[in-house]
Amino acid sequence: MTDAFRRAFDALPEGTFTGTAHGRRWVVAKTSWADGRSRKLWAEAEDGDHVSLNLYTLSDGRQRLRPCEMSDDKVVAFVLALVPDQ
Repeated sequence: MTDAFRRAFDALPEGTFTGTAHGRRWVVAKTSWADGRSRKLWAEAEDGDHVSLNLYTLSDGRQRLRPCEMSDDKVVAFVLALVPDQ
């Protein structure tokens, strides 16, 4: 997980929003629990594709990315490309 990914993820709004990534429209939900130590992102494209991940902050400050049944590369590329609607 790169610093660019962390910055892009942190910049995404909390809650449900729409946006564009890879030329497609997406509905996205970003939620946090445990004072922000556990975060989840779920996104679904109009064509039915989806992206889902959990991002955990460990007690030593390190972060762990856990995609849900997809590759790290897919979720990282999605977050870096996602542009929320204004």
